[in-house]
Amino acid sequence: METLLQLFKQPRNAFIGGVIVGLIVGLFFAWEVWPTELRNATPSHLRSDFQRNYLLWVASQYAVDRDLNAARARLGAEFWEKGKLSARLNELAGEVRGQDAVRLRELALALEGTPAAAPTARPEQPAGGGGAFRSIFLVCGVALVVLACAAALLFLSRVRARQPVSARVARRPQPMEPAPARGREWGAEGPPLAQFSTTYHLGDDHYDPSYSIEAEDGEFLGECGVGISETIGAGTPSKVTAFEVWLFDKSDIRTVTKVVMSDYAFHDEALRTKLAPKGEPVLAEAGKQIILETKTLRVRATISDMEYGTGNLPPGSFFSRLAIDLDVWALPYGNRPPVASDLPPTLR
Repeated sequence: METLLQLFKQPRNAFIGGVIVGLIVGLFFAWEVWPTELRNATPSHLRSDFQRNYLLWVASQYAVDRDLNAARARLGAEFWEKGKLSARLNELAGEVRGQDAVRLRELALALEGTPAAAPTARPEQPAGGGGAFRSIFLVCGVALVVLACAAALLFLSRVRARQPVSARVARRPQPMEPAPARGREWGAEGPPLAQFSTTYHLGDDHYDPSYSIEAEDGEFLGECGVGISETIGAGTPSKVTAFEVWLFDKSDIRTVTKVVMSDYAFHDEALRTKLAPKGEPVLAEAGKQIILETKTLRVRATISDMEYGTGNLPPGSFFSRLAIDLDVWALPYGNRPPVASDLPPTLR
């Protein structure tokens, strides 16, 4: 005991011992006496993976009911920092594909266009009592940590090995290769802004290609794509009887969809009724052209090739192959109905 007292008579040793004891006491009070308990947390406090799933769910609900006030309430929009919620939605839209990305961008644009309501209540502060004491201990704890770091630096060797920092260069995804020009006469509209080609083959159960539409200066205008809408029968691989061709316009904040149906599905009343909410039904035929138009974009989807599968299901009920070409134009004349002179000769 006497040896220990002699040891702590030296200022340096007393300082180090005080720092260690202070850290131990501070941690004990922070973890055991007044631990932090969060209640009524908003989505902005969720862990990244839980937050991702929750935002996808809210976006899908908004796509169905179009109730922006309900979406704001579900997101706790008033508790996000200004611009953070829309930025997070757009960031997540870049990580997913297909309709999920479109729904997230629609919700982000809708939130940006509507001012946030003034918050009527704040989330409850961390429970546990003794708010003033907790603040004091927090300040003391930070001060002790700073002092401990200073003491450590005083007694460390002057020779420090530097850990090399490896630079990470983020690679941007390579743009999709546009479909080769098909040598058509485009008419008054001129060549399309973008062209894409996609082909479905039986067995591709995750078929859901989507393509970004950009202006010549790189500005994002929207997206278009094709996806599986309905299957028929049982077993694997899935037997696709209908596809969705869709167009999302950033300026229009909506998605236009048409359903390309097999001969069996198109003439089956029950299937047509089931698929009616998804979009206008279109009978799949080789060479058929399908027009999707929004405020500033027009897409012409051409079925360049198709083949039905064979088996135990009715003839013409599912596809073994479907190839679609997508030609995209930016409309310079706003949201007016197209006239005959606007269309290529093949569509007049």
